[in-house]
Amino acid sequence: MFHTFASQEERRAFGGSDFVEFQMCKLERGASLEKIISIGDEDIHHFKEDSLYLYGDDMNTFYAIYGEIFQGGYYPNGECGPVDYCGINYYTLEQTMCIIEKLKKEKPADSQILLAWLSDAAEYNGLYLLGV
Repeated sequence: MFHTFASQEERRAFGGSDFVEFQMCKLERGASLEKIISIGDEDIHHFKEDSLYLYGDDMNTFYAIYGEIFQGGYYPNGECGPVDYCGINYYTLEQTMCIIEKLKKEKPADSQILLAWLSDAAEYNGLYLLGV
């Protein structure tokens, strides 16, 4: 369900741009929520080399397995809710650490891949899920 790619060419060959992207928020700690979730922010863009990807065909499976775990992400309008596959979802560092703990406790399918990718999450300022 989860994928990493050695290059953007490899990603394009696998599935083009039909991915939800898990991306670490690399903005400095203390940045305002408004800046972190701003759609026009130059720091938020798709297809970073160190991202984890969820293929579009797997979105329903992901939501069935992980939907409850990934509740409460912030949208660009400042509201929170379930994963929005068409927009920005931001999870604070505290939310990200809670997600990690839930994954360790519940051990859903393929969670070892996600946990390995999240292993250095404490070094960043949270997590983005960027919709297709």
